[in-house]
Amino acid sequence: MKLLKFGGTSLANAEKFLCVANIIKQKKDVEQIAVVLSAPANVTNYLVTIIEKKIQNNKILETINLVENIFVELINNILKIQSDFNYQKIETIIKKEFDELKSIIHGVVLLKQCPDSIRAIIISRGEILSVFIMKSILECKNHSVTLIDPIENFLSIGNYLDSTVDIPESKKRINKIKIDKNDIILMPGFIAGNEEKELVVLGRNGSDYSAAVLASCLNAHSCEIWTDVDGVFTADPRIVSNARLLKSISYQEAMELSYFGAKVLHPRTIEPISQFKIPCFIKNTNNVESDGTLICEKNNSEKNFLKGVTHLDNIVMFNVSGTSIKYVGNIIPRIFTTLSRNNIKIILFTQSSSENKIIFCIMNNEMDKVLSSLNKEFQLELKDKLLNSFQITNNLSILSVIGSNIYQKHNVASKIFSSLGEGNINILAVAQGSSEHSISLVIEKKYILKAVQKVHDAFFYNKKIIYAFLIGIGGIGSELLAQILKQKQYLDEKNIIIKFLAIANSKKILILENTTKLCNWKNDFKQSNETFNLKFLNKFIKKNHFSNSVIIDCTSDQYLSEQYVNFLENNFHVVTSNKKANTSKFSYYKNIRHTAYKNNKKFLYETNVGAGLPVIETLQKLFQTGDNLIRFKGILSGSLSFIFGKLEEGVLLSQATREAKELGFTEPNPYDDLSGIDVARKLLILAREVGYEIELKDIKIEPILPIDFKKCNSVNEFFLQLKKLDTFFLNRINKAHNIGNVLRFVGTIENKGECYVKIEEININDPLYKVKNGENALAFYTNYYQPIPLVLRGYGAGNKVTASGVFSDLLRTLS
Repeated sequence: MKLLKFGGTSLANAEKFLCVANIIKQKKDVEQIAVVLSAPANVTNYLVTIIEKKIQNNKILETINLVENIFVELINNILKIQSDFNYQKIETIIKKEFDELKSIIHGVVLLKQCPDSIRAIIISRGEILSVFIMKSILECKNHSVTLIDPIENFLSIGNYLDSTVDIPESKKRINKIKIDKNDIILMPGFIAGNEEKELVVLGRNGSDYSAAVLASCLNAHSCEIWTDVDGVFTADPRIVSNARLLKSISYQEAMELSYFGAKVLHPRTIEPISQFKIPCFIKNTNNVESDGTLICEKNNSEKNFLKGVTHLDNIVMFNVSGTSIKYVGNIIPRIFTTLSRNNIKIILFTQSSSENKIIFCIMNNEMDKVLSSLNKEFQLELKDKLLNSFQITNNLSILSVIGSNIYQKHNVASKIFSSLGEGNINILAVAQGSSEHSISLVIEKKYILKAVQKVHDAFFYNKKIIYAFLIGIGGIGSELLAQILKQKQYLDEKNIIIKFLAIANSKKILILENTTKLCNWKNDFKQSNETFNLKFLNKFIKKNHFSNSVIIDCTSDQYLSEQYVNFLENNFHVVTSNKKANTSKFSYYKNIRHTAYKNNKKFLYETNVGAGLPVIETLQKLFQTGDNLIRFKGILSGSLSFIFGKLEEGVLLSQATREAKELGFTEPNPYDDLSGIDVARKLLILAREVGYEIELKDIKIEPILPIDFKKCNSVNEFFLQLKKLDTFFLNRINKAHNIGNVLRFVGTIENKGECYVKIEEININDPLYKVKNGENALAFYTNYYQPIPLVLRGYGAGNKVTASGVFSDLLRTLS
């Protein structure tokens, strides 16, 4: 015999009721089955709400009618699908049940109290009606059905609302029932009877517990719990998107998972099936073909000894301290006895003898009762100052890692601590060793979702994830996205996932909700109506600080560059092509680096000098090994490299500049390139990298354009002005050419930190002689590289190489 149990979500509407009936039929064709049913989804919640007076008295009848209409609509819709359904009979039963219910609740309202015995009757109506409806559906399909009355046959011990079934006695009673071997056995879950044959209910997840008990009583060879998920996952898939389905877990692992918050089965459900060694499958009525998860005595199919990360919310932590704790042998038993006397369950308990401290955790809704009980029990100790006033910490959660013999594995705790440390999540208490199958930690509730994701990734996810926020979608930003899309296969092979949280420009933002789908980002961005500003940005980054979050700045915005310290303090790496931060005041330059170091975050800006060339990284590695700069000279502007190369070929200055602009080498207004300020900024960055504490104003610039050259309001006006210099530069080029030299716009750093930018005549023996067509070249004369310098040469301008450098920096955040 096999037992099937169907939860409320599996019975939410007519289609699902009939789907369950089909599953029952298919199983019955193989062997005899017994079925336990819950109330349809939300019905019990509505009934509990009425009793707990969470609605006003004048709306109680309205809520009862709402529940009644759920059942009436349900059978109406069943009739539409199954025309021979005995609608009249079931409608009469429903009306009778709700007439009685209205009468009971009317009495409760008049008396202004609801005894537990009456409460049990009210909240169990849904299960009883589910069974009547299913019985009628099955009988219409010519199946013979035997109903088991749990009030008569499940002897329960305990109170009206949270009873425990006496399995041996219940088994004797059920064995006396004459059940034809061809019959389908039906029973409402959640319900049992006490010695006086009064209805009682079985507490939280009572229907699952009913199913486990009935399986034990009927000697079922297996049990199937049908719900709305495929089985047991390594974490709640609603919280952790990469949670994976477990093929099997042991009874003890399932017990630990459910005890610490997993919505699988209640520990009480597992007790009967583990006692009688009944295998139990968790299955999905929405995905009947799924194998589900097997809960059994020994778990041999899963290679990973770890089974899941779960959490329990609404936890309160009590801190008991004082000199009397020295006599801990007396205090601890009294705490346990006091809480046990009041039916209060301790979730987690730790003790520190050196600090005279005891810590235990309970559920938030029991806090007042616990405080009152402890104050009464320890009133003398509190009065005599032997104990301090009880300290209570609210808004906590417990995170637990579950697995087989977890306490024997040396690296589990260290992985948990390191992953939480990376997320700057403090651990308030730890419990390990009390269970062979779990390690539990208390943390603040506001961090729990982040903590679960981080710990789960550390144990179950071998992919490296970058959570990216891109600001600036001009030439560089757009090209960066194109390159990431192009490299998807490579990233997949390297187990790297880049998840863009958002893409923004100066006006609006596209929220991508943690997706990796970028194919249609331009279209989606056009349709976005979300305005982007600093206030929105700060709110967004505080909400979305994942373990490897990165702000990518592909703008040239000064104001945005001034936010880097804020980004780093909020646990974001910063990757930028924007030179403004590194060329601002030296105090801010130092502050960025100090903040990055303090928060263990990366500030990467390789493209600030040389676009895609590995200039900064090379320089940093040189000086990490003890090298020192003697002298530097270089061509640091791709646009000016192109322009001066064209001048060498006889092209006029204005025409060469126009060509450079059309190729995207220059700034929107080429005046900014020809002013020399861009080269000065790059030279400043290099000078600071080698240790010179200088400002931009300290760099001497010999401009390409004359001092009296008018800065124009428009690009067209600029080119008209520039034509006036064509003859002057043509003559200067020819003069240099006549003696075998070329003109180059060069940035130089001397040994004492003197920096200057100017046009120089370069001879054939100089490493910068052949540099043109948009190339950059950087010659470093150091203790290790002299008299022949270390030269880095390559394209230093253009969206493709700059985006490539940003992409490379982005991947470096994983190291």
